[in-house]
Amino acid sequence: MLDYASLSALAAVVREGSFERAARALNVTPSAISQRIRLLEERVGCALVVRGQPCQATETGRRLCQHVDRVRLLEQELQGALPALAPEEGIARVALPVAVNADSLATWFAPAVAAFAARAPVLMEVAVDDEDHTAEWLRSGAVLAAVTASARQAVGCNSQPLGSMRYLATASPDFVERHFAGGVGAGSLAQAPSLQFNTKDALQARWVRRLCHRHVELPRHTLPSPQAFVVAAVAGMGWGLQPEVMIRAQLKTGALVELVPGSSLDVPLHWQQARAASTLLDGLTRQVVAAARNVLMPG
Repeated sequence: MLDYASLSALAAVVREGSFERAARALNVTPSAISQRIRLLEERVGCALVVRGQPCQATETGRRLCQHVDRVRLLEQELQGALPALAPEEGIARVALPVAVNADSLATWFAPAVAAFAARAPVLMEVAVDDEDHTAEWLRSGAVLAAVTASARQAVGCNSQPLGSMRYLATASPDFVERHFAGGVGAGSLAQAPSLQFNTKDALQARWVRRLCHRHVELPRHTLPSPQAFVVAAVAGMGWGLQPEVMIRAQLKTGALVELVPGSSLDVPLHWQQARAASTLLDGLTRQVVAAARNVLMPG
């Protein structure tokens, strides 16, 4: 049998980022936290925490944390069905870790999660990463569910399509006049500054490759915020791929224009969740799927 006091200590260290904060969260001493994790590491035969600022779980540690998250969801569900098992202070909120891409979070995902968390006894832990990389969070055990660009199920997970996020390559009219007066092609794109979310963001490169049929090295600004992308594009800082749902007002007023009309890029998104028999996780899934299908493109 696993020692759940030690597992709770591990999860607290990873969640809080330090032994001291984990000790305060569990109302024990830091030495008690250290001892519990040491015993657990001896039991499994490998390191579970990388000491640092903040402390981080190893791959095995993440899988154990995911196991703790699943157990807590199941325990809370059981307490709801059998109130006599609930503690005197009532059913506590449980952590529900998920991963999502920034554009979904900025458009349809945040309202869905907010509506769910307003009714459910959970504490949402939302991690943000590129849609091509959120599946790694599932595979590592860091989260229980994720919005991903991959339809391929992670091990131990179910997957269902959400729809496609439509992106438009846009810039301000002044920017287009300055940089693309002679047309949008490999030569002009190699000179005009582009906008990039981070080093994982490949949307602009994908759009350019489809347009030019070859790779073009793009000069780029890095702005890790969907809202900043819109502001920067309107201000004439650069061109970039924007979620259509975010820029409808700017397109209507003419503050932004498409570089090449009719050249939208659709990115299919999927919802993957761990196969845990939890009504809470199932409830979140229903909320997420319904919200996505109201906003995203079919198929």
